[in-house]
Amino acid sequence: MSDARQAILDRIRGALADVPAQESPENVEVDRSYLVTDPAPRAEILERFVERVREYKAIVHEVAPSELAGAIADACARRGVKRLVVPADLEPSWFPPGVALIQEPGLTNHQIEDSDGVLTAAAIGIAQTGTIVLDSGPGQGRRAISLLPDYHLCVIREDQVVSLVPEAVRRLSDVAGNPSRPITFISGPSATSDIELNRVEGVHGPRTLEVLVVTDHQSVSSP
Repeated sequence: MSDARQAILDRIRGALADVPAQESPENVEVDRSYLVTDPAPRAEILERFVERVREYKAIVHEVAPSELAGAIADACARRGVKRLVVPADLEPSWFPPGVALIQEPGLTNHQIEDSDGVLTAAAIGIAQTGTIVLDSGPGQGRRAISLLPDYHLCVIREDQVVSLVPEAVRRLSDVAGNPSRPITFISGPSATSDIELNRVEGVHGPRTLEVLVVTDHQSVSSP
């Protein structure tokens, strides 16, 4: 055992030294007085979501349902996408013309990485944190296809956006117990920092995240 690991374990044991041997986690009451619902108007919640997703340096467009197919095609054209990974159950009307579709399942990691990007749906959006959640549900595919390509084009409906993290957790409660449905939280493009605090993008996921928010309302935030 390394010295560092031993030191960490010793500190944990020291912190737990005064815990009675018969005590279990269920015996300790957890303060849950935090806010679990948000009475704010839907338009305000959606505006907050769009604003905070953009703060993470993601590209966000708000589109009407009738504009979605065109917006997907435009996004792929701007990006120069020629080969696009898509889940097998993705809505066919979303398929952009002139783009070769590489459909899951069955793709190797090399095939996914060799594509120009991936198009998926989403499960939940969280306005509080500007986070998009994928739960391997319809139109989302397996986790690898949203992590390996350098570009992720994600579609989320207005009614999938919640205000607070506890609201999202409640919606995910059924999926969380299913080992075949991994949950991925996406807060902007992948980014990390090295030991000198130099920002590096694209290490743990796509370098570019583009989000299409499907809404019946007028634009809630400037681009």
